[in-house]
Amino acid sequence: MDEAALRTLLDQLTAGEVGADEVVRRVRELPFAELGYAMVDHHRALRQGLPEAVFGPGKSVAQCVGIVGELLSGGLAGPGGGGPVVLSRGSGAQVGAVVAAYPGGVVTGSTVVWRAAATRPEGVVVVTAGTADLVVAEECRATLRAFGFGAALVADAGVAGLHRLLAHVSLLQAADVVVVVAGMEGALASVVGGLCAAPVVAVPTSVAGYGAGLGGVTALLGMLASCASGLVVVGIDNGFGAACAVARILGPAGRPGAEAAPPVAAVAPAAQSTPEAVGPAPAPPHLPHQPPVGPPAAPPPARRRHAG
Repeated sequence: MDEAALRTLLDQLTAGEVGADEVVRRVRELPFAELGYAMVDHHRALRQGLPEAVFGPGKSVAQCVGIVGELLSGGLAGPGGGGPVVLSRGSGAQVGAVVAAYPGGVVTGSTVVWRAAATRPEGVVVVTAGTADLVVAEECRATLRAFGFGAALVADAGVAGLHRLLAHVSLLQAADVVVVVAGMEGALASVVGGLCAAPVVAVPTSVAGYGAGLGGVTALLGMLASCASGLVVVGIDNGFGAACAVARILGPAGRPGAEAAPPVAAVAPAAQSTPEAVGPAPAPPHLPHQPPVGPPAAPPPARRRHAG
């Protein structure tokens, strides 16, 4: 259930297309439906702008079928209504069983999407450092499609051959958000962050390289330490989370009044202090691990050696 579904239900009630008893029945499922092994959150899209997804690992095949079926029931929207439904990281058995039970799901690797949102106009670009990063990139793109974003893909454009990335600079600079998927040292995220003004979401991958990747930790720390200001970093191999970050950055589609936001009020200039009122600037605080900046201390006097 999302805002559009709620408005549709109220319009149907007003028009006499559904009765009050049916509306009450659907409202009883707010904000969740109790299945015994899961409390399915029909209210999440209304609160967050993003629907609940079904995370496959740790769930039985029957549980995945049950949760997906409850989400597809539409909650307040009724059967066939509501927003997208996503099964993420499903095993082969889970994907096969859920698609057999509920046809119409679009399968991309371990991700299945039903009822993808209408296509939105924003431009998203997903860049991978290597071909080995494509599994994570495709998880991201499949989730983006569920939310209505079509994402262009630039694959295998890592820093070992930087000219490959530079051939797509115009695409990066035209994007509204760029997702960078990279393993090994993760340097590609910093490079992309320095080439375009759009928000950059960095996804470190567990592609370890030749002995020092530490399962993606090296790329994660490199991205967190990036000199490209404002880089957003998600967890290792988290293509799903990167797509959710993009959706939060761009916001829900069709927000009422979003196009007519009031202008930011101008800040009045602060009154200038007279020279007599100006005192010395306070010293900046020093971090515990960072010694104060200043002239080096004089070396201790040399020890004299006495003849015995």
